[in-house]
Amino acid sequence: MKIGAFICTSCNIGDRLEVGDLEAAAREQGAEFAASREFLCSKEGCQFINEAIQNEGLEGIAICACSPRVNYDVFNFGKVAVERVSLREGVVWSRFPLPGEGEEEVDDSKEVAEGVTFKDELMALAKDYVRMGVAKLQSYHHPEPYKPEEEISQSVLVIGGGVAGLTAALEVAKAGHEAIIVEKEGELGGFAARMKAQVKAEPPFDGITEPIVGRLISEVQGNDKITVYTGAQVTSIKGAPGLFTVTISKGGSEEEVKVGAIVVAAGWKPYDASKLEELGYGKFENVVTNVEFEEMAAKGEIKRKDGSPVKSVLFVQCAGQRDENHLPYCSSVCCLVSLKQAKYVREVDPEAKAYIIYKDMRTVGIYENFYKSMQDDPGVFLTKGEVKEIREEEGRLVVRVDQTLFGEEVEIPVDMVVLATGMVPATSEDPIIPLQYRQGAGFPELELFYGFADSNYICFPYETRRTGIYAAGAVHQPMTIFQAMEDATGAALKALQCIKAIEMGHAVHPRTWDFAFPEFDLKMCTQCKRCTEECPFGALDEDEKGTPMPNPTRCRRCGTCFGACPQRIISFKDYSVDMISNMIKACEMPEPDYGLYRVMTFVCENDALPALDMAAYRRMNLPVAFRIIPVRCLGAVNVAFVKDAMSKGFDGVLLMGCKFGENYQCHFIKGSELANRRMENVAETLQQLALETERVKLEIVAIDESERIPKIMDEFVAFLQEYGESPFKGW
Repeated sequence: MKIGAFICTSCNIGDRLEVGDLEAAAREQGAEFAASREFLCSKEGCQFINEAIQNEGLEGIAICACSPRVNYDVFNFGKVAVERVSLREGVVWSRFPLPGEGEEEVDDSKEVAEGVTFKDELMALAKDYVRMGVAKLQSYHHPEPYKPEEEISQSVLVIGGGVAGLTAALEVAKAGHEAIIVEKEGELGGFAARMKAQVKAEPPFDGITEPIVGRLISEVQGNDKITVYTGAQVTSIKGAPGLFTVTISKGGSEEEVKVGAIVVAAGWKPYDASKLEELGYGKFENVVTNVEFEEMAAKGEIKRKDGSPVKSVLFVQCAGQRDENHLPYCSSVCCLVSLKQAKYVREVDPEAKAYIIYKDMRTVGIYENFYKSMQDDPGVFLTKGEVKEIREEEGRLVVRVDQTLFGEEVEIPVDMVVLATGMVPATSEDPIIPLQYRQGAGFPELELFYGFADSNYICFPYETRRTGIYAAGAVHQPMTIFQAMEDATGAALKALQCIKAIEMGHAVHPRTWDFAFPEFDLKMCTQCKRCTEECPFGALDEDEKGTPMPNPTRCRRCGTCFGACPQRIISFKDYSVDMISNMIKACEMPEPDYGLYRVMTFVCENDALPALDMAAYRRMNLPVAFRIIPVRCLGAVNVAFVKDAMSKGFDGVLLMGCKFGENYQCHFIKGSELANRRMENVAETLQQLALETERVKLEIVAIDESERIPKIMDEFVAFLQEYGESPFKGW
């Protein structure tokens, strides 16, 4: 590859760095063309680069200017490989000889070691970055999009025929694609079809209305792009996104269909009220659940078990919810449901009374208006309280409530008690997702999500840990009917985007620009199974010997398999062990015994790198000892990186990535956690080199924790100074 290097002189780069020396460093590393110009990001700057590409026949260029996280659309030159070298954020905006904001005139002449000025160290850092950029391009190969030989299916499977499933199928059909609904019940509609009414989702949000589910069912049944299987079940899902083979069982027969993506909208189940005997369920016949009460209301039969009219109803909120012995979470919609059902009671009999005993009244968002309208009803009584006892006296139920708003204990005699039991995702027990993957059926579960589809809600609301399969509605999290419809619309869009991404040959999520995929040199595979076991997304199956069998369209390009492989047989065309090794080797080590330390730092591109950039924007002062290489994920750090850095003479290695554990923040689920586990392998490598294991450290840095970075770096350098310089320095 013929490589050119372009150095920007603007944004303080030309003020603090010797640009001519940087051009020389690029040429020394192997760049055949090097030039500098102000404002490379300007129209004139891009024109200058384009002309050089054409005139010099450049195939790869190093843009030595601002962070790769900015102007990524500006520095796009078609088929020419582009590497971004961060001289602005990585050097001149984050390295100062004295603490300060960086806006005042900087005196770089301060001596940091005998005969070495701060300017010398700053230039050493900048030249290392330029050389690393050129070295990366020297190992770069253009990614080749993966396009399956088999025809990609344009259809979307929707599992579940409730409100979310119906909406998802309709949205898919509106976009011109075929949709297939599989509903295990004999009729469409789910729980919504058994409801009397729903809370209005239009202004002023203060009443109830006929359920929308009937209209959705009619639209689905009248749409020739939607195929419906009722009384059916998905019994097998094989293949990968774009190429799924799904087996549908119905009435003792089976049928196979091809689909490109899947939306899981299997809905929810009510919490098992038989576990709530302390609240009288199963003990007193007029203690019912909110689901049972809704069905009674839908049939127009709000009556006691003996057929007598109901003159008073007490609703117990959070029945078995927000309780570590039952459901530890809030189901979000139960307060709205009880308010709605209290309205039923009042509409049937204006003289009837409704009591709602709550821990906290939660009516999310604009639905507060419905709560306020019910507060104005003189026949509805609401109080915070704790139900201590439910007993039966003379044919009526007596509810003893403590810790009320007035601090008094009260006893309320009523005709019926309704328990607001919570929502449990249908996927928590039933084999809804019978995947034929090496890592098993269903979605991997984390305790944090209580059986709901784990989908990194904050960043990627519809994703699951199985590429091409999207969660919608109450399998995703508890939600109202209209929230479920919005959720299903988003999931349908993601499913269609998935199919389009596979057609184009790039990653589905979250590296949607990435056309490279892992390549395996299986001749050297030892069948250790680390890659297949550690892949967070089930992208790898294996044969009977344990040899990995890649499914490229399942892959999210996180590089976890690459980081796991002890044989280094897995690589990407644009990210390989050799590439990182060459970048490390491109750094120049200072002579030993000068007290000039060097730390190689591998940082997660999703969290730690943005935090580093933010530190630069805030002009935080970082030590000049650190050389930073962004990685796809800490899970993509191979132990070979550490060995190469330490063998080169680096005094230490720092890994900076996302939070792991129960409240993980890793975009790739467990990359940081795996990197932490691999520290044992790192320790073995250091022992082989006769180096202290403490010279390698892993730090967790969230995207919003830029203020922690200077302290982390300063403390690590101080720690290394106690051990002294690496004995490999100068070799």
